[in-house]
Amino acid sequence: MKIYNSMTGKKEEFKPLEEGKVKMYACGITVYDLSHIGHARQAIVYAMIADYLRYRGYDVKYVRNYTDVDDKIINRANLLGKNAIEFSKEQIEETEKDMTALHIHDADVKTKASEYIDKIIQFIEKLIEKGIAYSTEKGDVYYSVRKFKEYGKLSKRKIDELLNGVRKDVEEGKNDPLDFALWKAVKPGEIYWDSPWGNGRPGWHIECSVMALDNLGETVDIHGGGKDLVFPHHENEIAQSEALTGKEFAKYWSHCGLIKINGEKMSKSLGNSLTIREALKKYNYEVIKYVMFLKHYTSDIDLLDSDYALAERHLYYFYNTINKINEIIKENEVENVNNYLSDDISDEIKNKFIEAMDDDFNTTVALSELYSIFKYLNNIIKAMNRGNKEQTINTLNRILTNLKEVYSILGLFEQNPIEFIFGLKNKYISQLNITEEEIESKINKRLDAKKNKDFDIADKIRDELNEKGIILNDTKEGTTWDLKGLYTIE
Repeated sequence: MKIYNSMTGKKEEFKPLEEGKVKMYACGITVYDLSHIGHARQAIVYAMIADYLRYRGYDVKYVRNYTDVDDKIINRANLLGKNAIEFSKEQIEETEKDMTALHIHDADVKTKASEYIDKIIQFIEKLIEKGIAYSTEKGDVYYSVRKFKEYGKLSKRKIDELLNGVRKDVEEGKNDPLDFALWKAVKPGEIYWDSPWGNGRPGWHIECSVMALDNLGETVDIHGGGKDLVFPHHENEIAQSEALTGKEFAKYWSHCGLIKINGEKMSKSLGNSLTIREALKKYNYEVIKYVMFLKHYTSDIDLLDSDYALAERHLYYFYNTINKINEIIKENEVENVNNYLSDDISDEIKNKFIEAMDDDFNTTVALSELYSIFKYLNNIIKAMNRGNKEQTINTLNRILTNLKEVYSILGLFEQNPIEFIFGLKNKYISQLNITEEEIESKINKRLDAKKNKDFDIADKIRDELNEKGIILNDTKEGTTWDLKGLYTIE
């Protein structure tokens, strides 16, 4: 198994610190508002990585944090006239609802900055004792960046170059413009805790170093987060942790790509900040996951409306096939359950999935296999006859079992097929200004017209429905209909 390491800039063979065990930490959400689709991508990605590692036999401990003490949180709470911690608690509850609605598997441990204040203070005290941090008369505590010789090794930035991007006016008591806050003295209207340096609260970066150390030890196997956290957040985490312990903070650094919406950076000021809640009103949760996994997790994504439409068409095709298979299995009994078709691809499905995912969790390749799998399934259904019926049914059942086993790691094919198909059809019909009853009525009128050999009327009805976005399929069993917006040529 290989994983891309942001520290070295290349894929590396994955060898955890302790054989058979994986310690993973992913930076979570600063809860000052409803969570957006970017938060969803990170949560989906690192839950997937944890799930896949477990599938491959590793004992995984996955820790994810909530930042519930922060400038944005305090400002928003003050604006609403609420206590900052109570406001954070409310926002965490809302985020949990969204993550549950997305069917994202929980981290094993979910931490909050406010619950680690004592340990944060102890961590800072040790950095001061080591001479790598200092307190000011005002009650702030700063980290001395220049005293950590490897600063910039993750982001590949040099200290002298960093000076160009910082404020020239050095804050009161700060020794160097590059130094960052470990503890912030209280300001009017802010939440605070007592400390050896006076009332205050933690800086942003310190919480992750403390939580990772407390829950996973001095070195973690995988540390994840968005690309936007490489600098300064993760760079500062490394500086804090490695200065304290003298050990490597993380063996593999993993960074998830960022999101644009229809070609623009996601931003509230641009009016295109899509919350998880808004996304779920528009799309089924599996559609959202499918879109997320179409690109490799390290790549940035430009989420286009057309991507969701394509995902809906694919999943509609997949679920219709699964529904057909379920009906065939339900309607037929077999005597010999070990009798399969000679070109059974069951084992190939699992092997190809593992091959793709062992290559830095390549969901793009894993998803690309689905269409050929489902095409094969439909082909053997069409070719089923008395002579190969038992073999075909056993093969369909086996393929479906293996398919669900591995693709459930991506959160796919978890739903009742009939309910999924019905939900998607209803969504599209509601956009066409026509009801199912009206469609069925027109099909019956067309049938009557054909019986009366009035083919002009029959063709006219077909054309009317086609203009509405309804496709008719004439079969030996009768006429079925489908939605042009969801129709996929098999």
